[in-house]
Parts: sequence; C-alpha cells; structure tokens
Amino acid sequence: QVQLVESGGGLVQPGGSLRLSCAASGFTFSRYCMAWFRQGPGKEREGVAFINSYGTTTYADSVKGRFTISKDTAKNTLYLQMNSLKPEDTAMYYCAPDLEKYASCSRNSRSYKNWGQGTQVTVSS
Repeated sequence: QVQLVESGGGLVQPGGSLRLSCAASGFTFSRYCMAWFRQGPGKEREGVAFINSYGTTTYADSVKGRFTISKDTAKNTLYLQMNSLKPEDTAMYYCAPDLEKYASCSRNSRSYKNWGQGTQVTVSS
C-alpha cells in the first residue's frame, strides 16, 4: 500500500530555512505527479508545490521564488526546500502523489487520495 512519511519540520525564525523530506513507498514514485500541501489552523488544505514525472515544477504564488520542490527517484524521496520563511508559512505540511496524473499536476487536493501524517512547520520569533 501507499506509504508517505514526512520529516524535517520544526520551529524556525522569520527569514530562516527548512528542508522537508517525504519518503514514499508502495507505488512507482517516478511515474506520477507529486505535491506538497499545507494546512494552517482553521484553514483549508492548499497546494504549495508540484512536480511531474518529467521533473517540471509549479508553485503557488505565495511561495514562488522562496520554495523549491525536488525529487530523488533513486531514493523515492520528495523534498521541499523552504527559504525566507514567513509567519504565514506556519502549517502542517503534507506530501501526496496523484496516481492518475503524470504530466499536468492538479492543484486540487481532491485529486490526491493518499496522505502522510504531515510535519509541522512553525515560523515565529
């Protein structure tokens, strides 16, 4: 079965950096779109960054230029490098595969059926 294990979250000051990792198993990691979503307190889950099977990336406007999504297909691991962090980036971060898409990644969380437990990112001074 699909398993996703996120790690790398923590408490960081505004302007700081974190690198999130997501270890994936139970499916052919290289074949599908992968995404990072986040959900803050009292907010809906929102898509942050997406990478298709070819390695093409897209980002939410709120993180463009600050976050970088990447993947290591040999390790079945997805990454999210987060720089210039802001308090509004505080949220639980989740990775997810879209097992029906490989080229044009959906930004809608309903397209993603499998989720990990998430990793908490808190940006505060």
